Amino acid sequence: MRNIFLFIRRYFNFIVLVILQIFCIYLIVHYNTYHNAVASGFMNEVTGKINTQYNKVDYYFQLKRTNEQLAKDNERLRNQLAENFDRPDTSAKIVIDSIPFDTSGNIRKWEYRAAKVVSSSIAAPNNFIVLRRGSAEHIKKDMGVVDPNNGVVGIVTDVSEHFSVVMSLLHKDSKISAKLKKGGEAGQVMWDGKDPNRLSLTEIRKSAKVAKGDTLFTSGFTTTFPYGLMLGTVQEVVPEKSSNNFNIRIKSSANFYNLQYVYVIENYQSDEINGLLKTATNKTNN
Repeated sequence: MRNIFLFIRRYFNFIVLVILQIFCIYLIVHYNTYHNAVASGFMNEVTGKINTQYNKVDYYFQLKRTNEQLAKDNERLRNQLAENFDRPDTSAKIVIDSIPFDTSGNIRKWEYRAAKVVSSSIAAPNNFIVLRRGSAEHIKKDMGVVDPNNGVVGIVTDVSEHFSVVMSLLHKDSKISAKLKKGGEAGQVMWDGKDPNRLSLTEIRKSAKVAKGDTLFTSGFTTTFPYGLMLGTVQEVVPEKSSNNFNIRIKSSANFYNLQYVYVIENYQSDEINGLLKTATNKTNN
């Protein structure tokens, strides 16, 4: 308290001068129309700049909630796409056990479920991604996983009640059936364990017309991914000396450095297809 009084006593004249100047400015602005308008405009500009900066800060802290809402909205919109449904054959009478999506009898084939990425590795020889969604949220093994831009990320390998593990494309055991968009040739996409976001396309014959910039997408030959999801673009085409194939280097569509949300894809027809294949295999073996 004593220091406060000493401060006031020392700077008393200056403090009185400042107070009188403020009072004079108030009188001028308050009783003069022109000065009042100028002051109002100046204060509005200052207030607007302060509010703009405040909104930027507030928006930054709301990004997490915004991203979660966008993921939910994208999940809902993806599940309404026509390619996620199969139209039954109308030339014969068909009994559908499940409820059709609409009155024309279309039944759902694919469903997308949004999931938050808990952790992701890219530097190990075998990389995995952990998702905060598990069996309690309808996630199962062998489901395909894509990023928000429909770029292939990997396949679910293990599931607990509330979490699941994805074997990403950056895994030496990962093999995804793929097609070149331009020529339609099919091969396998693998990772050589070197550069993240750089993959290899194998089993493409040297007779195929492949060029840098060609796009690569899922073949639809498996029950894991729908046909036509992006895998990457061709970066380099090198003929293999020991075979009649190309060694094609591609850049992955998914950015494994910055995965925050992904979509897990369920194929409602996979159990039926796999059951038929298992029965056929057993008959062949017997």
